[in-house]
Order: sequence, then C-alpha cells, then structure tokens
Amino acid sequence: MKLAQRVSALTPSTTLAITAKAKELKEQGHDVIGLGAGEPDFNTPQYIIDAAVRSMEEGHTKYTPSGGLPALKKAVIEKFKEDQGLDYAPSEIIVGTGAKHILYTLFQALLDEADEVIIPTPYWVSYPEQVKLAGGEPVYVEGLESNDFKITAEQLEAVITPKTKAVIINSPSNPTGSLYSKEELKQLGDVCLKHDILIVSDEIYEKLVYGEVTHTSIAEVSDELKRQTVVVNGVSKSHSMTGWRIGYAAGPQELIKAMTNLASHSTSNPTTSAQYGAIAAYTEDDGSVEVMRSAFEDRLNKVYEKLVAIPGVSCVKPKGAFYLFPNVSEAAKLNGYDDVDKWVEALLAEEKVALVPGSGFGAPHNVRLSYATSLEALEEALIRIERFVRAKTK
Repeated sequence: MKLAQRVSALTPSTTLAITAKAKELKEQGHDVIGLGAGEPDFNTPQYIIDAAVRSMEEGHTKYTPSGGLPALKKAVIEKFKEDQGLDYAPSEIIVGTGAKHILYTLFQALLDEADEVIIPTPYWVSYPEQVKLAGGEPVYVEGLESNDFKITAEQLEAVITPKTKAVIINSPSNPTGSLYSKEELKQLGDVCLKHDILIVSDEIYEKLVYGEVTHTSIAEVSDELKRQTVVVNGVSKSHSMTGWRIGYAAGPQELIKAMTNLASHSTSNPTTSAQYGAIAAYTEDDGSVEVMRSAFEDRLNKVYEKLVAIPGVSCVKPKGAFYLFPNVSEAAKLNGYDDVDKWVEALLAEEKVALVPGSGFGAPHNVRLSYATSLEALEEALIRIERFVRAKTK
C-alpha cells in the first residue's frame, strides 16, 4: 500500500522511541529509570475526577458544541481575565481535544502551501511536523544556550520573508524550561507587528514557574499584540490532566471560527465528561496546582547542582516546566562518543537510565531529563549517569 506523502515524510517521535526501548527493558526485568516523561507524576486532583463522574451520572454524555461547552468557554474567559487581565468573547475561544490538537487545527486553518512558520530551536517535537502536515515550511532560529535558549528580536527579523505567516513562542519552554520576560516579548512582538506576523503563543506550562520570576503572556503586553496573537493553553500540565485531552485557544474571531468549523469535521467535540472536569479545574481550587508546582521546584533545586557536578555536563537552570536540558556533548566525548544519541543509547543499555536525545528537539548536543518523577528516582538516576561517565572516561 502506498501511503500519503504527507505522512511518509513525518519524523518519528524521539520521545516515543526512547520510551518504547525503556519499556522493553523493563519488561525483560531490568531496573530502568525513565526520565522521558512529558506529564506530571501526580494523579488528577480528586475534585476534578468527582466533577467528571458527576456529569456522567447527571446524563451529560452526549455531543457538545464543536468548539466546547459554553460553560467551559466562560471558565476559560474568566481564567484569562484573572490571570492575565485579558478580555475575550466566547467567539474568540475554542476548546479542543488537547493543546496538541488545537495547534494542529490552528495550522490546518492558517497555512497554505509553502507558507513559512518561524520555530525557535530547541523546539517541542510536534511543531515542525504539524507545520509540514499543513503544507507549510518550518524556518528554524537557534535559541542560543548563552541566552537561555531564547531568540532575540534581531534573530527574528533576520529570517522573515514575504512567505512568513507566523512565529511560535513557547514560554515556559519544552524542552528547555526557559521563560521570556515581558521586555523580551515586547521586542519580539514589535517585530511581528511591523511585519504583520501572527504569534502562536504556547503557554501550556504557564502555571509551572519557579523562583522569583513570573509568567507573562505576550497577549497581555499590549492591545495590538493581543489582536496579533493566538494563545494556546490547557489543563494537561497545570492540573495533571494529560489523558483527559482538553486544550484551548484564544485569538482572532475569524481564525477561531475557521478552527471550530474544521473541528466539527474531525473530532466533533472534546470529550464531554472531560470538559466538565476542566470546568471544575478552573472554577474550584483545592490547592493541588500549587502542591504540584512546589514539588517540582523542590526537585529542581535538589537535583540541579548534582547534575552540573557530573564531568562534562553543563546546564542552564530552567525557570519553568519540569525539564532539565543539559549539554552533554563533553561528557559524551569523555566516553568516546561524538554523537550524543549514541551516548544516550549506551547509557540506557549499561546503566538503565532513559533520557531523551536533544536531536529530536533540534539541539543535538543536549538531552532532555524530566523531573516529573520521584526525587528518589532522580537522585538514583544521577548517581548512575555519573558512574557511567566516570567509568567510561577515555
């Protein structure tokens, strides 16, 4: 069977590949520590589960509007007002089956053949593939490690062409945990306004920030930038609801309408009970979000110094999300590897620690290490990594 060219050209997920290998080793009886998780290791808060169950018991098991329940849109609107001081109308909101599918739908609705989307590197693995599936062309701009993996306004300006349709800003970032300041966002936004470029602001890790910093949405910087921005968010990371698949976007009414029409022919609507759970997530609060955020910050602070003490490892300390993104190229060389991917494979084979190669994120010198796991597992993993580096130093 000849498959469609659009899927034949897709790059397999690096994250899923390493996860599958780690699972295979576990099934063989090996003590594998997997640090590839892209989801919180906490269960969904009980009050959210209760709300979803209650909705089903009350008969809310049928179709909903394609763009989401009006009550959930209202909860999202109130969330934007409370957290960012932003005002949106229901016609400017779409709820979908996870932020990933929201992004997919957005690019399908926005892009024509050969339209360009600027993607800073390191990037979340699905951005380029989703752009390509919509017929667009990814244009990469390197976020330098010396600048906390963030791009500058000058870098953005340099790659804009007449074909540029949008730029993606992910803050806090997966995989780096970097966070743009309000001033940095303003500078990037000014370039986008100058060239009439849509800003796709992925803020899924918004609630997971650490230290003295705060999250700023580029849409709150000015009214002009709000009109130029689609904010993508969801409850997956903030409320540990990854499997519930509820994400949403807020942006220009014309684009939101197009996305809603497209969703009506693909997903019909987000899962009804999950929507009721998301309503509870935003209208009730038992402190679970802060408990998770605090736990992640505690883990980060306890393992960061141990990580950078390993020979050949350097790491920008993240300000958000739940990933460390160390540069291990020197450690790999100490072990006789010029290719970090090969070093990751050897680490998994010999010490049974699963990391995600940075090559899948457009950063071949780095690896992604998730601290969305227990502190005990993290500390044991770092002991194994250091042992691996020191034992194989050549």
